[in-house]
Amino acid sequence: MTTTSNASRPRLASTAELRAELLATYRRVRALTEALACPLSPEDQTVQSMPDVSPTKWHRAHTTWFFETFVLTPHVAGYESPDSAYAYLFNSYYEQVGERHPRAERGLLSRPSVGEVGAYRRHVDAAMDEMFATADDDVFACVAHIVETGCHHEQQHQELLLMDIKHVLSCNPLAPRYDVRAPFGVHGGARDARFVSFDGGPVEVGHHGDAFSFDNETPRHPVLVEPFRLADRLVTVGEWKAFIADGGYTEPTLWLSDGWATVHSQGWIAPLYWHADDGDWTVFTLEGRRRVDDAEPVVHVSHYEADAFARWAGARLPTEFEWEHAAGQCDTAREHELHLHPRAANGSSTLAQLDGEVWQWTASAYLPYPRFAPAAGAIGEYNGKFMSNQMVLRGGACITPPGHTRTTYRNFFPPSARWAFSGVRLAADA
Repeated sequence: MTTTSNASRPRLASTAELRAELLATYRRVRALTEALACPLSPEDQTVQSMPDVSPTKWHRAHTTWFFETFVLTPHVAGYESPDSAYAYLFNSYYEQVGERHPRAERGLLSRPSVGEVGAYRRHVDAAMDEMFATADDDVFACVAHIVETGCHHEQQHQELLLMDIKHVLSCNPLAPRYDVRAPFGVHGGARDARFVSFDGGPVEVGHHGDAFSFDNETPRHPVLVEPFRLADRLVTVGEWKAFIADGGYTEPTLWLSDGWATVHSQGWIAPLYWHADDGDWTVFTLEGRRRVDDAEPVVHVSHYEADAFARWAGARLPTEFEWEHAAGQCDTAREHELHLHPRAANGSSTLAQLDGEVWQWTASAYLPYPRFAPAAGAIGEYNGKFMSNQMVLRGGACITPPGHTRTTYRNFFPPSARWAFSGVRLAADA
């Protein structure tokens, strides 16, 4: 998932109960990062397999740097970093904070070691515990929303950690499993898809209320939506195999011009991690390599591929506002357990798989909402400056931390990106 978002306005009161609640959230989020890294060797955690991928230890260090840079250094008197070089090594893209190590060269950082990164995390966690215990009400009121943003930021990096290590492990000829204790998923058959109709009209979109949101979800505003239909489940592997067999990757009339050029320059013939094997397809997953499962949602496809498939299927991609409007009409639970690969649709939900399987490409460019304004200061770089040459995805993936997303959440990637856990839900005009 991309890591570019921003804070909501402060909403936590300076009470002992809310301090305890936020501290518990902080500790829970930090512990999950360490649990996700636990199955990986120090060698695993240092590899960078392409420029978009960051090593696991960098994710662990960068999320720590966030709390050090935006909470401890400016708000805790006498705080000292264990190494002043970390400010350069683990800054991501915050120009106002200072210079940073090039993103594409993070894999060259054999030092600090994985052990030293772990010590850095413990150092900052101890300082954060002390801050929670001793900060006066004015300081706590100032930092509470930054801490909350940092927790959501770290959840984004938890998803990135799994995305990135999947790519790293896929480059190993041994096709190693991320966690040998993780069982292979077991799926039933794919049920037939149907289209659900939704009325059009002026609708309100965007976040509202006091709960946390990133700034790119605001302000709430009206949009005009024409009547439309939305598929009640995600596009499956079996349907994608039919697209391939019908020459989907070789028919230029299905593709946007940039997409067709990318197909040729990148040599795409199937989704990322698929391999032709004895007349069938196998796929590399975090659970290991196995034959593809026709009932599963297809995953690791670009916006270009999603758009071409929709055209081949006689449909289209939904706009992000259609998706949000439809999701808001459905009484669908959005909590899920983190799992390593998307699962087939089951049950009788009006719209199945809205969350917890794959991020769903939309037809919408990632642009600011009317009256959008980024936050002041360096933390305002978290989101707004990326509103160009990106497409919006909605929903949430199997590796998205539980409780992280909501109906208004806007993820975004360049249209050629495939290493995210991205898939397809079809739409059509009424």
